[in-house]
Amino acid sequence: MSSGLEARRTLVRAGRLVDTAGVVDDGWVLLSGGVIEAVGSGAGLPDTASGAEVVDLGDAVLTPGFIDLHGHGGGGAAYEDDSFDAALAVHRAHGTTRSVLSLVANPVPSLAASLDRIRTIAATDPLVLGAHLEGPFLSPHNKGAHEESHLIGPTPATVDALLGAGAGILRQVTIAPELPGALDAVRRFVDAGVVVAVGHTVCSYDQARAAFDAGATVLTHACNAMPGLHHRAPGPLGAALEDDRVTLELILDGVHVHPAVARVLLRSAPGRVALITDAMGAAGAPDGSYMLGSLAVDVVDGVARVAGTDTIAGSTLTQDAALRLAVSAAGATLPEAVAALTSVPAAALGLSDRLGRIAPGYAADLVALSPALEVQRVWGAGVPLQ
Repeated sequence: MSSGLEARRTLVRAGRLVDTAGVVDDGWVLLSGGVIEAVGSGAGLPDTASGAEVVDLGDAVLTPGFIDLHGHGGGGAAYEDDSFDAALAVHRAHGTTRSVLSLVANPVPSLAASLDRIRTIAATDPLVLGAHLEGPFLSPHNKGAHEESHLIGPTPATVDALLGAGAGILRQVTIAPELPGALDAVRRFVDAGVVVAVGHTVCSYDQARAAFDAGATVLTHACNAMPGLHHRAPGPLGAALEDDRVTLELILDGVHVHPAVARVLLRSAPGRVALITDAMGAAGAPDGSYMLGSLAVDVVDGVARVAGTDTIAGSTLTQDAALRLAVSAAGATLPEAVAALTSVPAAALGLSDRLGRIAPGYAADLVALSPALEVQRVWGAGVPLQ
């Protein structure tokens, strides 16, 4: 994004503006550089709109740009690759204007190299919010699509090494709280400004609560790679549902979580469910053979599984598809579904003062959707992406 783009001024009109605050009919948004300057409805415009490029979207629905807390790639590329422009392009075309780039478990030197590449990209691309270490601090008993030989405990030395390697770019880390030293690691990461998630775990309800009390504030892909909600053993899901400090990630693709369970989560934790993709390289790409970290993955009918197993290996989901399923299958209202893609993940990252709403002073990230909720146009930091 070049420095010359700050002068871009655009007035966007749409049939409806929708964000966490609700719906505004016949709305308009004035973009100035990378931020929203003014918002309103009807024919009246501020004097500052004079000279702005006008984009009239007719009966479109205009929402804030989507924010993905957890995705591994797309377009045939993974975020561990030397180049992953194709992955970013796929998700941006589907409305994801800000991304946290997730890395699977790997040896610490490999993770450090990946973090350094992401730092280089983020230095010139404001739409990359940072990195998420989904591994290596995971339970070998609920490892999902992570190479078991790369899983390690969160020792102080390893935590410090990853914090050093991730300086200025590490946004989030997933930890199984039952691992030795996990609670100290949670506190260390949180003190360093990193969001900690509980996931890939066999922990009990009490162990999850202890992690949340230590500062963890996210549940990694709720229901997946963790014990289920049992009436005598509520587990991490029960602990997260009752704790208002916790955001629950949800992969709403019709494969990872049944729509009925998604409905339960959305109703039980209103305003705390973030729709993520957990997408791997096959998102926006054909079925076939792929790699997720060091694991071979087969994708058949859009479902990714570790080769030769029934283990789901991420998804081929895009966030616009999750939005449609949230409304059509999970019973969410459109503002609720939009919030789960925008204001909820923004709050989880501590960025709710500048991302996730259509309001003056917020980032000029917008998605224009048809009445059927298909993506028509996308702006990121005021620049057209689609």
